[in-house]
Amino acid sequence: MMKRSYATPPGGLPPQSDSPTARTGQARFTEAWAVIPRNTMRDIVTSALPYWDDARAWIIARPLSGFAETFAQYIVELAPGGGSEWPEPDPEAEGVIFMVDGAMTLSLGDDDFVLEPGSIAYLPPGARYTLHNHAGPEARFHWIRKAYEPVDGLPVPDFFISHDDDVDPIEMPETDGRWATTRFVDPEDMRHDMHVNIVTIQPGGVIPFAETHVMEHGLYVLEGRGVYYLNGEWVEVEAGDFMWLRAFCPQACYAVGDRPFRYLLYKDVNRHPKLRLR
Repeated sequence: MMKRSYATPPGGLPPQSDSPTARTGQARFTEAWAVIPRNTMRDIVTSALPYWDDARAWIIARPLSGFAETFAQYIVELAPGGGSEWPEPDPEAEGVIFMVDGAMTLSLGDDDFVLEPGSIAYLPPGARYTLHNHAGPEARFHWIRKAYEPVDGLPVPDFFISHDDDVDPIEMPETDGRWATTRFVDPEDMRHDMHVNIVTIQPGGVIPFAETHVMEHGLYVLEGRGVYYLNGEWVEVEAGDFMWLRAFCPQACYAVGDRPFRYLLYKDVNRHPKLRLR
Protein backbone atom coordinates (compact mmCIF):
# COMPACT_ATOMS: atom_id res chain seq x y z
CA MET A 1 0.00 0.00 0.00
CA MET A 2 1.37 3.40 -0.98
CA LYS A 3 2.41 5.58 1.94
CA ARG A 4 0.92 9.04 1.63
CA SER A 5 1.24 12.09 3.81
CA TYR A 6 -1.92 14.04 4.64
CA ALA A 7 -1.94 17.52 6.17
CA THR A 8 -3.12 17.97 9.75
CA PRO A 9 -3.71 21.07 11.92
CA PRO A 10 -0.57 22.40 13.62
CA GLY A 11 -2.23 22.98 17.00
CA GLY A 12 -0.14 24.77 19.61
CA LEU A 13 0.13 28.54 19.53
CA PRO A 14 2.38 30.69 17.29
CA PRO A 15 5.21 32.53 19.08
CA GLN A 16 4.80 36.19 19.94
CA SER A 17 7.43 36.97 17.30
CA ASP A 18 5.01 35.89 14.54
CA SER A 19 3.07 38.59 12.74
CA PRO A 20 -0.74 38.28 12.63
CA THR A 21 -0.55 39.67 9.07
CA ALA A 22 1.37 36.63 7.79
CA ARG A 23 -0.55 33.56 6.50
CA THR A 24 -3.14 34.04 9.23
CA GLY A 25 -4.05 37.25 7.44
CA GLN A 26 -5.25 35.17 4.50
CA ALA A 27 -8.22 33.89 6.52
CA ARG A 28 -11.31 35.11 4.67
CA PHE A 29 -15.06 34.88 5.26
CA THR A 30 -17.30 36.21 2.48
CA GLU A 31 -20.91 35.77 1.46
CA ALA A 32 -19.96 33.21 -1.22
CA TRP A 33 -16.82 31.50 0.10
CA ALA A 34 -14.46 31.21 3.04
CA VAL A 35 -10.83 30.21 3.50
CA ILE A 36 -9.61 28.93 6.85
CA PRO A 37 -5.81 28.59 6.60
CA ARG A 38 -3.94 25.81 8.36
CA ASN A 39 -2.10 28.34 10.51
CA THR A 40 -5.36 29.40 12.20
CA MET A 41 -6.14 25.87 13.44
CA ARG A 42 -4.61 26.20 16.89
CA ASP A 43 -5.34 24.77 20.32
CA ILE A 44 -7.54 27.67 21.41
CA VAL A 45 -10.08 27.14 18.60
CA THR A 46 -10.81 23.47 19.30
CA SER A 47 -14.12 22.16 20.65
CA ALA A 48 -14.91 19.46 23.19
CA LEU A 49 -17.79 17.08 22.40
CA PRO A 50 -20.25 15.21 24.66
CA TYR A 51 -19.51 11.52 25.17
CA TRP A 52 -16.03 11.81 23.66
CA ASP A 53 -13.04 11.07 25.91
CA ASP A 54 -9.55 12.51 25.41
CA ALA A 55 -10.66 14.13 22.20
CA ARG A 56 -10.83 17.56 20.64
CA ALA A 57 -12.14 18.82 17.32
CA TRP A 58 -11.54 21.65 14.91
CA ILE A 59 -15.04 22.31 13.57
CA ILE A 60 -14.33 23.96 10.22
CA ALA A 61 -17.86 24.03 8.79
CA ARG A 62 -21.33 23.93 10.30
CA PRO A 63 -24.86 24.78 9.11
CA LEU A 64 -25.12 28.52 9.60
CA SER A 65 -26.99 31.34 7.89
CA GLY A 66 -24.61 32.80 5.33
CA PHE A 67 -22.23 29.85 5.53
CA ALA A 68 -22.48 26.07 5.11
CA GLU A 69 -26.07 24.92 4.61
CA THR A 70 -25.89 21.15 4.12
CA PHE A 71 -23.03 19.76 6.21
CA ALA A 72 -20.68 19.99 9.15
CA GLN A 73 -17.00 19.10 8.94
CA TYR A 74 -14.64 18.36 11.81
CA ILE A 75 -11.00 17.44 12.16
CA VAL A 76 -10.98 15.24 15.25
CA GLU A 77 -7.89 14.42 17.30
CA LEU A 78 -7.97 11.44 19.67
CA ALA A 79 -5.28 11.06 22.31
CA PRO A 80 -4.02 7.53 23.06
CA GLY A 81 -6.93 5.66 24.65
CA GLY A 82 -9.42 8.30 23.56
CA GLY A 83 -12.65 7.71 21.73
CA SER A 84 -16.42 7.54 22.00
CA GLU A 85 -19.06 4.90 22.63
CA TRP A 86 -21.71 7.27 21.24
CA PRO A 87 -20.10 9.50 18.62
CA GLU A 88 -23.20 10.42 16.59
CA PRO A 89 -26.08 11.98 18.58
CA ASP A 90 -28.42 12.52 15.59
CA PRO A 91 -30.21 9.37 14.32
CA GLU A 92 -30.94 11.10 10.99
CA ALA A 93 -27.30 11.98 10.31
CA GLU A 94 -25.03 10.12 7.92
CA GLY A 95 -21.29 10.47 8.14
CA VAL A 96 -17.99 10.01 6.38
CA ILE A 97 -14.70 9.48 8.20
CA PHE A 98 -11.42 10.03 6.38
CA MET A 99 -8.30 9.09 8.34
CA VAL A 100 -5.25 11.35 7.99
CA ASP A 101 -2.89 10.41 10.85
CA GLY A 102 -2.33 7.58 13.31
CA ALA A 103 -4.77 4.67 13.60
CA MET A 104 -8.23 4.15 15.05
CA THR A 105 -10.66 1.28 15.55
CA LEU A 106 -14.20 1.66 14.24
CA SER A 107 -16.56 -0.94 15.70
CA LEU A 108 -19.95 -1.62 14.09
CA GLY A 109 -22.04 -4.50 15.40
CA ASP A 110 -19.70 -7.44 15.97
CA ASP A 111 -17.06 -6.17 13.54
CA ASP A 112 -13.93 -4.14 14.25
CA PHE A 113 -12.17 -2.16 11.52
CA VAL A 114 -8.76 -0.52 11.87
CA LEU A 115 -8.59 2.79 10.03
CA GLU A 116 -5.17 4.05 8.94
CA PRO A 117 -4.18 7.15 6.94
CA GLY A 118 -6.11 7.07 3.68
CA SER A 119 -8.96 4.93 5.05
CA ILE A 120 -12.48 6.19 4.40
CA ALA A 121 -15.70 4.92 5.98
CA TYR A 122 -19.31 5.73 5.11
CA LEU A 123 -21.73 5.54 8.04
CA PRO A 124 -25.43 5.48 7.12
CA PRO A 125 -28.06 7.20 9.27
CA GLY A 126 -28.94 5.20 12.35
CA ALA A 127 -25.64 3.29 12.38
CA ARG A 128 -24.56 2.48 15.94
CA TYR A 129 -20.79 2.52 15.97
CA THR A 130 -17.90 3.34 18.29
CA LEU A 131 -14.51 4.92 17.69
CA HIS A 132 -11.36 4.35 19.77
CA ASN A 133 -7.66 5.03 19.52
CA HIS A 134 -6.08 1.82 20.78
CA ALA A 135 -2.96 2.12 18.65
CA GLY A 136 -0.82 4.65 20.51
CA PRO A 137 0.02 8.14 19.19
CA GLU A 138 -2.64 10.71 18.42
CA ALA A 139 -5.17 9.72 15.77
CA ARG A 140 -6.57 12.42 13.48
CA PHE A 141 -9.43 12.18 11.03
CA HIS A 142 -12.00 14.20 9.12
CA TRP A 143 -15.60 13.65 10.11
CA ILE A 144 -18.24 14.97 7.71
CA ARG A 145 -21.86 14.88 8.85
CA LYS A 146 -25.04 15.53 6.88
CA ALA A 147 -28.75 15.14 7.56
CA TYR A 148 -29.70 12.34 5.18
CA GLU A 149 -32.48 13.14 2.70
CA PRO A 150 -34.54 9.95 2.15
CA VAL A 151 -36.38 9.30 -1.10
CA ASP A 152 -39.49 7.11 -1.31
CA GLY A 153 -38.60 3.76 -2.85
CA LEU A 154 -34.83 4.12 -2.38
CA PRO A 155 -33.10 2.28 0.48
CA VAL A 156 -30.55 3.93 2.73
CA PRO A 157 -26.96 3.43 1.49
CA ASP A 158 -24.90 0.60 2.95
CA PHE A 159 -21.97 1.00 5.31
CA PHE A 160 -18.62 0.62 3.58
CA ILE A 161 -14.89 1.09 4.14
CA SER A 162 -12.38 1.82 1.41
CA HIS A 163 -8.93 3.38 1.02
CA ASP A 164 -7.34 6.14 -1.05
CA ASP A 165 -4.89 3.62 -2.56
CA ASP A 166 -7.56 1.06 -3.45
CA VAL A 167 -9.61 3.25 -5.81
CA ASP A 168 -8.22 4.25 -9.21
CA PRO A 169 -8.66 7.96 -9.94
CA ILE A 170 -10.88 8.71 -12.93
CA GLU A 171 -9.28 11.13 -15.37
CA MET A 172 -11.41 14.03 -16.47
CA PRO A 173 -11.99 14.01 -20.25
CA GLU A 174 -9.34 15.64 -22.46
CA THR A 175 -6.97 16.46 -19.59
CA ASP A 176 -4.17 13.92 -20.26
CA GLY A 177 -4.45 12.79 -16.64
CA ARG A 178 -3.64 16.20 -15.18
CA TRP A 179 -7.03 16.41 -13.44
CA ALA A 180 -8.54 13.29 -11.88
CA THR A 181 -11.07 12.37 -9.21
CA THR A 182 -11.01 9.46 -6.77
CA ARG A 183 -14.67 8.52 -6.34
CA PHE A 184 -15.54 6.25 -3.44
CA VAL A 185 -19.23 6.09 -4.42
CA ASP A 186 -20.78 5.36 -7.82
CA PRO A 187 -22.13 8.73 -9.04
CA GLU A 188 -25.18 6.94 -10.47
CA ASP A 189 -26.15 5.42 -7.10
CA MET A 190 -29.15 7.58 -6.22
CA ARG A 191 -29.23 6.30 -2.66
CA HIS A 192 -26.36 8.66 -1.85
CA ASP A 193 -27.11 12.35 -1.31
CA MET A 194 -23.51 13.38 -0.71
CA HIS A 195 -20.14 12.52 -2.19
CA VAL A 196 -16.77 12.80 -0.50
CA ASN A 197 -14.09 12.47 -3.17
CA ILE A 198 -10.41 13.26 -3.56
CA VAL A 199 -9.46 15.55 -6.43
CA THR A 200 -5.89 15.39 -7.76
CA ILE A 201 -4.44 18.05 -10.03
CA GLN A 202 -0.93 17.38 -11.26
CA PRO A 203 1.70 20.18 -11.32
CA GLY A 204 0.75 22.53 -14.12
CA GLY A 205 -2.78 21.11 -14.33
CA VAL A 206 -5.82 23.34 -14.27
CA ILE A 207 -9.57 23.43 -13.90
CA PRO A 208 -9.84 25.57 -17.04
CA PHE A 209 -13.23 27.21 -16.58
CA ALA A 210 -15.22 28.82 -13.78
CA GLU A 211 -17.45 26.00 -12.52
CA THR A 212 -20.76 27.49 -11.40
CA HIS A 213 -23.15 24.85 -10.10
CA VAL A 214 -25.79 23.85 -7.57
CA MET A 215 -23.50 21.85 -5.26
CA GLU A 216 -22.10 23.31 -2.05
CA HIS A 217 -18.46 22.40 -1.44
CA GLY A 218 -16.11 21.82 1.44
CA LEU A 219 -12.48 21.46 0.27
CA TYR A 220 -9.61 20.50 2.57
CA VAL A 221 -6.17 20.55 0.96
CA LEU A 222 -4.47 17.24 1.76
CA GLU A 223 -1.26 17.81 -0.17
CA GLY A 224 0.51 20.36 -2.36
CA ARG A 225 -0.33 23.92 -3.31
CA GLY A 226 -2.75 25.59 -5.66
CA VAL A 227 -4.28 28.90 -6.66
CA TYR A 228 -8.08 28.98 -6.48
CA TYR A 229 -10.49 31.32 -8.23
CA LEU A 230 -13.37 32.12 -5.88
CA ASN A 231 -16.15 34.43 -7.07
CA GLY A 232 -13.83 36.97 -8.70
CA GLU A 233 -10.71 36.58 -6.53
CA TRP A 234 -7.61 34.39 -6.82
CA VAL A 235 -6.46 32.89 -3.51
CA GLU A 236 -3.32 30.83 -2.81
CA VAL A 237 -3.94 27.71 -0.75
CA GLU A 238 -1.70 24.91 0.50
CA ALA A 239 -1.78 21.64 2.43
CA GLY A 240 -3.88 22.01 5.59
CA ASP A 241 -6.05 24.89 4.34
CA PHE A 242 -9.85 24.57 4.18
CA MET A 243 -12.24 26.23 1.74
CA TRP A 244 -16.03 26.46 1.83
CA LEU A 245 -17.86 27.36 -1.39
CA ARG A 246 -21.51 28.31 -1.47
CA ALA A 247 -23.73 26.83 -4.18
CA PHE A 248 -23.15 28.64 -7.50
CA CYS A 249 -19.89 30.23 -6.31
CA PRO A 250 -17.73 30.44 -9.48
CA GLN A 251 -14.59 28.36 -9.03
CA ALA A 252 -11.48 27.33 -10.94
CA CYS A 253 -7.90 26.53 -9.97
CA TYR A 254 -4.42 25.53 -11.03
CA ALA A 255 -1.73 23.54 -9.26
CA VAL A 256 1.64 25.09 -8.45
CA GLY A 257 4.90 23.58 -7.21
CA ASP A 258 6.40 20.20 -7.98
CA ARG A 259 3.92 17.83 -6.33
CA PRO A 260 0.27 17.00 -6.90
CA PHE A 261 -2.37 19.33 -5.52
CA ARG A 262 -4.87 17.05 -3.75
CA TYR A 263 -7.97 17.94 -1.76
CA LEU A 264 -10.79 16.18 0.05
CA LEU A 265 -14.02 17.37 -1.56
CA TYR A 266 -17.54 17.30 -0.10
CA LYS A 267 -20.61 18.05 -2.21
CA ASP A 268 -24.35 17.50 -1.88
CA VAL A 269 -25.78 15.53 -4.83
CA ASN A 270 -28.71 13.58 -6.32
CA ARG A 271 -31.60 15.49 -4.74
CA HIS A 272 -34.10 18.12 -5.89
CA PRO A 273 -33.50 21.61 -4.47
CA LYS A 274 -35.73 22.41 -1.52
CA LEU A 275 -38.43 24.89 -2.53
CA ARG A 276 -39.32 26.01 0.98
CA LEU A 277 -36.98 27.39 3.59
CA ARG A 278 -37.51 26.42 7.16
